[in-house]
Amino acid sequence: MNWRKYIVSDKAVLVGKPVVKGTRLSVEFLLGLLAQGWSEEQILAEYSQLDKKALKALYAFTAESMREEKLFAFSRPAA
Repeated sequence: MNWRKYIVSDKAVLVGKPVVKGTRLSVEFLLGLLAQGWSEEQILAEYSQLDKKALKALYAFTAESMREEKLFAFSRPAA
């Protein structure tokens, strides 16, 4: 999937955070909804300007971003 057709960054929109093209919905915000347990169907129902292709682009963008970043091991919190 070519996420570049769907995910853009413009300093004039949300200080340059990556957003879904044509919206002010940031990648960070949408991933946060998913992390909170929202389903794709709930997101698409609530934000009608999105479609499944936009969500797939969000996943592709995130996967590519993670490949390019260094990941660090986290210690387990004390029980």
